[in-house]
Amino acid sequence: MSMNAQVYDQYKRTAVETLAPGKLLLMLYDGAIKKLEKAKKAVDAKDMSCAHEEIIKVQDIMVELMSTLDMRYDIAGHLYSLYDYLHRRLVEANVKKDINILNEVQGFMEELQGAWQQAAKKCNSTVAGRAAGTGNLNVTG
Repeated sequence: MSMNAQVYDQYKRTAVETLAPGKLLLMLYDGAIKKLEKAKKAVDAKDMSCAHEEIIKVQDIMVELMSTLDMRYDIAGHLYSLYDYLHRRLVEANVKKDINILNEVQGFMEELQGAWQQAAKKCNSTVAGRAAGTGNLNVTG
């Protein structure tokens, strides 16, 4: 690996490691959704090797989501169960190369991404309001 490639890899690692957890979570959802789109296109194109690779990448994202849950919170157990279900559906979709299952998983991922985006906005507006001395007033609109 060249020196430039090593420096770039270190930069990428540092950039990800210093992201706010909410931003990283949204990036994982975004990545999963994009990979699901690629997998569906690959299935349509009868490129089963590409479809397999993209689905495996989504499975890896699902494992990452499961492994980062803070199980001290009740919601984490529910999310773990949902992620586990989606992971199992991805395995099935990969075996069958089933676009309907991929659509199902993508629908869940899009809903979860939207919910987390709303939570991040609410959290950011609360923090911004406190910093401005306005309590819980939504100062970001």
